[in-house]
Amino acid sequence: MAQSKEIKQTKYSKYMAQGGFDVPFLIIVLVLLTIGLVMLYSASYTYAYYNENGDSAHFFKRQLVFAVMGLAAMFVISKIKYDYFKALALVILPISFFLLVVVLFVAPPPGYEDFHRWITVPGLGTFQPSEVAKLALVLFMAWHIDKYYKDITSKRISQAKILQGVNSGSGRKVYKSTTLALLYFVLIGAMCVLVMMENHVSGTVLLFALGIMMIFLGGFNKKWFIAATIAVVIVVAIVIINPDILPGHASVRITSWLDKDFDPRGTRWQINQALYAIGSGGFFGVGLGNSKQKHLYVSEPQNDFIFSIVCEELGFIGAAVIIFLFALLVWRGFVIAMRAKDRFGALLAMGLVFQVGIQAALNIAVVTDTIPNTGISLPFFSYGGTSLLMLIVEMGMVLSISRYSRISKS
Repeated sequence: MAQSKEIKQTKYSKYMAQGGFDVPFLIIVLVLLTIGLVMLYSASYTYAYYNENGDSAHFFKRQLVFAVMGLAAMFVISKIKYDYFKALALVILPISFFLLVVVLFVAPPPGYEDFHRWITVPGLGTFQPSEVAKLALVLFMAWHIDKYYKDITSKRISQAKILQGVNSGSGRKVYKSTTLALLYFVLIGAMCVLVMMENHVSGTVLLFALGIMMIFLGGFNKKWFIAATIAVVIVVAIVIINPDILPGHASVRITSWLDKDFDPRGTRWQINQALYAIGSGGFFGVGLGNSKQKHLYVSEPQNDFIFSIVCEELGFIGAAVIIFLFALLVWRGFVIAMRAKDRFGALLAMGLVFQVGIQAALNIAVVTDTIPNTGISLPFFSYGGTSLLMLIVEMGMVLSISRYSRISKS
């Protein structure tokens, strides 16, 4: 009996990670999650009371369920050797493309007829395939860049059949690093096009930023990163000068961002109310639960504009602490990555924490009217069960990598 138990343990031990995970990183995640849940309840109870049959805790209860599920999944995933995530990279990428196509043909929720972002799962509610796409992109590029790193950093000539004629001539040779960079740009572009077809501008921007960051971290010649940055600057300038080239809902948001007096009872309403909330908070805030703007002024305050309620109730001090916690999460994630045992772990950890950091930065920029309203959620805070579940699972992946990082973990 004891022998069979020992054999069973040996059988599964090859999948299990060894060593302790990074306690500081876990504490930061738990603190952000706890504050996020508290603020979600505070921001949402009025809206929930009037829109969910008098159940003030509706959004909080649903979010709490997914938070508990996420924490359980996080600890399980943190115990898996992250080498096995490479196999997941080959599976999740085609699944994400499939879901990004399927969602375009699924009827959107009532009131969101122009936005094909959600797929309904019976018993779980809705989820956005773009959330799966973010993880798929980071995971696949981390695996693929690690596998072909020697080609990326070498001067090897590409053996692609389509380029044999070019390389056999006397002209300029095409290196493997160039073909790989083009492959990644096609992959990123294809995802961005599909997400843009959902009328999901913020998701498109986030995916593009993640992809370019992975190329930058992957050791490619910096000319690719510089070229992409210049292209983005040109596109942004064109869009600002001529916002009508975007879909209707996006162009009007650019216009309202440029013209602060544009449609104050319509397009500018939510951002104006958010700014009133931020201004009302002052230095120390009006106190937890005492926001006035959440009482049906900031529409759906539990979603993308929850940070404005945070600023109103907790003030500048509270908002600064939360921004510091996000920065600390990214910094600790990069420390884990820089001391990981291999390149795959380093790239994966960096990509995952960068995703959290850039998403938080974009959300705060939107709420403070620094950039146009793109409808991007605040990690750990904004309502969305499946997105929270995936976020916590991704943090579990970072914890798995941390078990093999050469750092002090206490």
